[in-house]
Amino acid sequence: MIASKAKFRGAKKLQNIVGFRVPELVFKGPFLEAVSACMNYQKLDKRTREQLIHFFKDFLDCKCRQNPLCGCPERKFVKMIVELRISGLDHRQISEVMVDEYGIDIAPADILSFLESSVHILESIKDISKIEGKEDLSAETARLIASVSR
Repeated sequence: MIASKAKFRGAKKLQNIVGFRVPELVFKGPFLEAVSACMNYQKLDKRTREQLIHFFKDFLDCKCRQNPLCGCPERKFVKMIVELRISGLDHRQISEVMVDEYGIDIAPADILSFLESSVHILESIKDISKIEGKEDLSAETARLIASVSR
């Protein structure tokens, strides 16, 4: 999954503040626990603090009991990539948005590969929905395919 390739660009800064190694993989338990439990945000520079606030607001805001290890952050990340693509951004621009807004480094090639895989999955859904006679789902899926693959 694409979320497993996302790295936090400012991981070294975080390590210096908390005093122990903070993994750079954003959606792994140790990173999520470090930034949600024991971080002194006043010691961070303004930009890194803003990126983490955006990260919390957009990816970690859920009511699950196991938050942040519930899977919601990864699903929200995937959804955001697809929504950015549908809004007209290409894989390079999506990568830039992730770095600027959240401090998340994700290779444009990884984003492109994810989007291509998503189109293949959507094509399967469209075919199965046609077979099952679910024309509304088939039409909606065709619309999504066109939006993602343009």
